[in-house]
Amino acid sequence: MGVTFVFRHRWLGWDGSGALQFDTPKGKLSVSVDAAVLALGGASWPRLGSDGAWAKNLESAGVTLASLRPANCGFEVTWSESFRERFAGTPLKRIALTSGEVTMRGEAVIARYGLEGGAVYALSGKLREEILATGKAVLHVSLRPDLSEAQLAEKLGAARGKQSFSNFLRKSVYLSPVSIALLQEWAAQQSVRLSEQAPEQIAALIHRLPVTLTGIAPIESAISSAGGIPFVELDEHFMLRKLPGVFAAGEMLDWEAPTGGYLLQASFATGVAAGRGAAHWLAR
Repeated sequence: MGVTFVFRHRWLGWDGSGALQFDTPKGKLSVSVDAAVLALGGASWPRLGSDGAWAKNLESAGVTLASLRPANCGFEVTWSESFRERFAGTPLKRIALTSGEVTMRGEAVIARYGLEGGAVYALSGKLREEILATGKAVLHVSLRPDLSEAQLAEKLGAARGKQSFSNFLRKSVYLSPVSIALLQEWAAQQSVRLSEQAPEQIAALIHRLPVTLTGIAPIESAISSAGGIPFVELDEHFMLRKLPGVFAAGEMLDWEAPTGGYLLQASFATGVAAGRGAAHWLAR
C-alpha cells in the first residue's frame, strides 16, 4: 500500500524551515512533508515510549496544551502497616463506590499504596480533580450494595451468642475477611471499638464506609492520561489551527474515557478522523 515503516526515530519537533526533525541511529534527520499525523500517545506508558515528551515540541510551536494528568488511575490511602501487609493485592468484590452523586458498581483492589481497580478507575477523573483542588477526596464504599441499610441493621440485630465479632459479621451479613478488616481499619482510625457500636451504626458503615484518598498514584502507573491538546486547538478535520498540515489523534487529545473498549475505540476513531483530515488537506 506504499507505506514505509521507520523504527528507532524519535521526533524532536520542527526545524527553522518547518521540516520534521528526528533523532535516529544515524544522527539527526530532517524530513519535509505536506501533511503529518501525530499519534504519539499520552504520558502513562513511558517505558514503551508514551512519555508525553511531544508536549514541549507543540508548546514551542505555539500550541496551548492542558497539563497531562493520570486517568484510570489508583489513589493513595494511609493504611495501617498490618492492614497493608495482610491485604495488599486482595480484591473487594461485588461492591459499590460513590463519589458525590456518582455511584459505580464493580470491584476494587487493596494496593500497598492505597486503592485501585475497575470501579475506582471509572471514578478517577472526578476523584483526581477533587484531590488536586482540595488535597483529598472521600470515597464511600458499600460493602453489601444489594442490601439496604435497614436490612443490614435487622440482620446485625440478631443475637451474637459466643461468636467472635468477625465471625458474626461473616455469617450474618456475609462479609469477606478483607471487608471486615476494612471496617476495623476505619474503627481504629476513629479510635472506636466496632463491636460496641449499635447495629444501626454498623449497618450505616457497611452501607457507606468513608475512605479518605490522600493522593493520586503517579502517572507512570496509570492506565491512560488526561490533558494534552484541547479540541479548541483543532479544526473540524483534527488539524491543529496553528500548524496547517499537522493533525493529531488518540491520547494526545484532551479527553478521557473508561479503560477498555471505550478508551481504545476513541483512539481508533480519532485516528480515522485525523487520517481523513490529512487526505482532505492533500486533496486541496
